Amino acid sequence: MSKQYAIVLLAAGLASCATVPTPLQGQFSAAMPRDTANAGSGQTVRWGGEIIKVEPKTDATCFEILARQLDDSARPRSSDASGGRFIACRNGFYDPEEFQRGRDLTIVGRVTGTDRGKVGEFDYSYPHVAADAIYLWPKRPLYVRTPYYDPWMYGFGPYWGYGPYWGPYWGGGTVIIRERPNTPPNPKPTGH
Repeated sequence: MSKQYAIVLLAAGLASCATVPTPLQGQFSAAMPRDTANAGSGQTVRWGGEIIKVEPKTDATCFEILARQLDDSARPRSSDASGGRFIACRNGFYDPEEFQRGRDLTIVGRVTGTDRGKVGEFDYSYPHVAADAIYLWPKRPLYVRTPYYDPWMYGFGPYWGYGPYWGPYWGGGTVIIRERPNTPPNPKPTGH
């Protein structure tokens, strides 16, 4: 009986680690923006990614977002894989200084059609989402590991090894947590 109780507690503890914020909860299509760019509208979605651009208008604010897969808490994953781009608009003013380029954003809303635009010189079809909820995630911390010196890792002299070890070591060194800078990705060089 106590084994079953421990398993239930462990499962409950693990489930609490991946809590989806209240405004983002619900059941949604698994399709990504690149899959729905030319599809019909009306689909309810929960999409997220990196903010590319924020454009306040007279009665709404529109976000251009580079889509990413979402993790179990509905936060965009940090990865190089893109699910395409989309435009999400929500009534009201959202300050571009707060919703900066590169920040993680998750939205819930309904696909209402497509917007035509350009990415560089390329004509691009953006799925357009009328957002019911917008969730700006806290900045991810930046972890930096300092080198660790262990003179006993390889020992001294010919009897124990080849000399001291410099560099990261399992559990060694100092971890410094800093706020990740909000710098845009490096632009790709263009030919002349």
